[in-house]
Amino acid sequence: MAEKFDLQPADRPLLEALQQDGRISNQDLAERAAMSASACWRRVRALEEGGVITRYTAIIDPEKVGLSFHAMVHVGLSRHQAHHVENFIRSVTARPEVLDCFATTGDADYHLRVRCRDLAAYNAFLEDFLFALEGVSTVRTNLILRQLKHETRVEV
Repeated sequence: MAEKFDLQPADRPLLEALQQDGRISNQDLAERAAMSASACWRRVRALEEGGVITRYTAIIDPEKVGLSFHAMVHVGLSRHQAHHVENFIRSVTARPEVLDCFATTGDADYHLRVRCRDLAAYNAFLEDFLFALEGVSTVRTNLILRQLKHETRVEV
């Protein structure tokens, strides 16, 4: 388990502002957090070095770039031998179609959130990739009809 970072009270407004706009200038960030620009820079740097801020990114609208197929894929493994599990995880995490991969309790061993161009691309993903992985015994797909909430930030 990762070591917990000791958040200071002044870190919370910084993190909230950065989650809303990762491109905010240090000066504007300092003003929003009511601190000097140099103190703001030092706190952000400490948050980065402490692993609290892991990266900065742009959020892309998948529909606008032609990725209209969206599904949750529930995968069961027939054998939980270490090499099957390691191969599954390595293979799935390398695929660009797989946005999220969760190991969970319940009927399925893994839950994947998958985005593809269309049904034909998803079928190719299944046939050429997922069904070909050694140890995969069940695959169940639930189409995502509408995304009601998508949160990229966490409450701190």
